[in-house]
Amino acid sequence: MATGERPGEPVALGSASGWAPALASSRNGKRRGTEAIVAAGAVSATSPPRQGGTVSHGEGVSVGGEVVVRRRAHAGPSSGEVAGRRRRGHAGDSRRDLGAVLLGTVACGLPVYLVGTMAIQVRHSLHFGTADLGLAVGAFYLGAAMSSVPGSRLAEAVGGARVMRAILIANCGVELTIASAATSWALLSTLLFLAGALSGIMSPGTNLFLARRSAVDRQGLAFGIKQSAVPFASLLGGLAVPAVALSVGWRWAFVLAGLVAFGASWAIPASRTSLAERRRRHHLQPRAEVHTAPLAVLAAGLGLEMLATSGCVAFLVSSAVHIGYQKGTAGLIVALASVVAVVCRIASGVQADRRGARHFRVISMMMGIGVGGYAALAAGAALDDRLLFTAGAIVALGIGWGWNGLFNFAVVRSHVDTPAVATGITQVGGRLGGVFGPVLIGVVVAHGSYADGWLVAAAAALCGAGVTVAGAWLLGRAGRASAAALSA
Repeated sequence: MATGERPGEPVALGSASGWAPALASSRNGKRRGTEAIVAAGAVSATSPPRQGGTVSHGEGVSVGGEVVVRRRAHAGPSSGEVAGRRRRGHAGDSRRDLGAVLLGTVACGLPVYLVGTMAIQVRHSLHFGTADLGLAVGAFYLGAAMSSVPGSRLAEAVGGARVMRAILIANCGVELTIASAATSWALLSTLLFLAGALSGIMSPGTNLFLARRSAVDRQGLAFGIKQSAVPFASLLGGLAVPAVALSVGWRWAFVLAGLVAFGASWAIPASRTSLAERRRRHHLQPRAEVHTAPLAVLAAGLGLEMLATSGCVAFLVSSAVHIGYQKGTAGLIVALASVVAVVCRIASGVQADRRGARHFRVISMMMGIGVGGYAALAAGAALDDRLLFTAGAIVALGIGWGWNGLFNFAVVRSHVDTPAVATGITQVGGRLGGVFGPVLIGVVVAHGSYADGWLVAAAAALCGAGVTVAGAWLLGRAGRASAAALSA
């Protein structure tokens, strides 16, 4: 791809599935011309080329292990020139865009992480048990799962910036309502469900926003930073225990979260097109190809991983207190593990930009390392070994949860014309995993022990790694088939 070129830029014509995306250069940045690179093994369709540009049919070739469908343009500005103009014109905008996405993602993730890290205070105040905590956290992910696909199509229709701003304002209202009116488990669960539904719409909106407005050769870093907002929200939740919950009360943490959401809504930049123009383009654009079956398998792998992760976030503080940690120290363990996760997500994004392909192989390896972390948590909980428990928390929530940005980046690169729809499909699996994880592990802990719960998490993470490998293989096969059809 050309440095700075936006995915889905309309400059090339496909022969089989409509309009094919033009991606300007190979990984080393030296090959020029119009190419459709199937980074994760997929080819997608996009809108027609600009008036005045004509293209001839090309052929599928292999470059560095990637399937490449080459198209030669006979007229119009080169993609390198377009990329250069964009690079010069929007460098500052890209940094501001990324900051707005980061702040908005943190704001939407705070409700569930605050409940998980302040679980002891919330449970004592509202009088419910461990299993009920799992159900309340699960309600958040259920709302997100139900809104993910509709939200992705809404984002494609009206634009990521508009969706993000509206969601953040609504999220502010939900968090302030939790702070002021959540007086029972049922009401808290209902409000968490609403917060999850907003988060489910926000996620594909931010993915679309980054895919359209960030430089292509920095998208791995962009998605890594964006997804680092999730463990950063967990970090803030951990810090909220000693700083807020143990001093002025847990409700004030939600007041602060609401203010963060309101501030983030003002940081979202204005859309570059009017709503009428956006909708006109959306209706005129031919429907792009989406590899639904491979994405569904990847969604299942993501769901199993999130089953383990969401259960870990919900019960890590409670489990740490159970083996003798003070409440404030337990919150700091979550904060430390979250810092490691932030570093891993950003570092994996940087490496993805340099590597250019085979992202799911790295993802599955990180998932496998996470399995060892959950096993260490189980051993630490069973033996009351604080050192082993802390190490397990850092590995499970740090490295074992550090692949999320890379996962979204790989999915977006496989569907450059429909990033919101593609990530909307995979996020359904992740959100459903979030539904069942806290509930399942909560029931296991209530009827067994925390060690049993961590063993369940380890088994889910192991299965998730295997399913992700299978989904990546299916996506690669679908991409090669599409490339062959285009070059026929």
